[in-house]
Amino acid sequence: MVTDGNRSEGEGRRVRIREVGPRDGFQNEPETIPTADKIRLIDALGRAGFKRIEVASFVRPDVIPQLSDGVAVLRGIDLPHDVARMVLVPNSRGLGNALAVRDLFEEVTLFVSASQTHNQRNINRTIEETMADAKVMGKRIVAENLTFCAVIATSFGCPYEGKVPMDRVLGIAEQFAEAGATEIGFGDTTGMCNPAYASRLANAYAALETGCTSFESSFGELGGCPVPAGSTGNIATEDLVSMFHEMGVETGLDLPAVIEAAREAQSVLGRRLTSHSLVAGPVHWHPAIG
Repeated sequence: MVTDGNRSEGEGRRVRIREVGPRDGFQNEPETIPTADKIRLIDALGRAGFKRIEVASFVRPDVIPQLSDGVAVLRGIDLPHDVARMVLVPNSRGLGNALAVRDLFEEVTLFVSASQTHNQRNINRTIEETMADAKVMGKRIVAENLTFCAVIATSFGCPYEGKVPMDRVLGIAEQFAEAGATEIGFGDTTGMCNPAYASRLANAYAALETGCTSFESSFGELGGCPVPAGSTGNIATEDLVSMFHEMGVETGLDLPAVIEAAREAQSVLGRRLTSHSLVAGPVHWHPAIG
């Protein structure tokens, strides 16, 4: 490709990208990925430079059988010492199970949907029941000196209810903050957001322009939301990293290594993954002529 050399729009900026593929990606795959393959892929992500990786989820194995080996994966991975291992928990029971192996992770994520219908269909609870439990869990997480993160799903729209009131989303965020969360993510769970309102690269760019410096994505564009059927998947990590690097925004990640990890995932799954960077490879810039 040829460029005119004018690539200064993002110069000096830096973002953090949390990799969620080993949890949100693997749990939505139709097949169960062997534990050894999960460990190998997560270790590859660690070598690519990620400082935060969502590794496992403490949900009932009969609900998410793809993640029933979470403890074995946590015990088996070999990540650099400065990489934070993150787990997702749905409720107090899940948190109790997680704390039984407290030494295997550093961060905990709690989640709720801003849509009442989506929350009910996803975890069979009302928003109010979920947030009441979150307050209890927050105290336990903080007491264990773990990093407490929260995610508000369907923040930008719900396939069942349509537009989600922004004041409801912000109200939930305030509740999480009061419960001790130090980071709150706003999820476009089913791909309903648009750049003007802030999913896809345009929305990530819009978030960057409004001052957001923390993003989450999934290598190979794996995963998505189990309800409703047909929901879009996560944004591909390799495409997000490629976009930021082309803008001059630092990520601290080795893009070729991220792409290679996605290729390994493709091999493990035995099917083609379709992120742009995985198909085309990283962009190689050449000096402008003339």
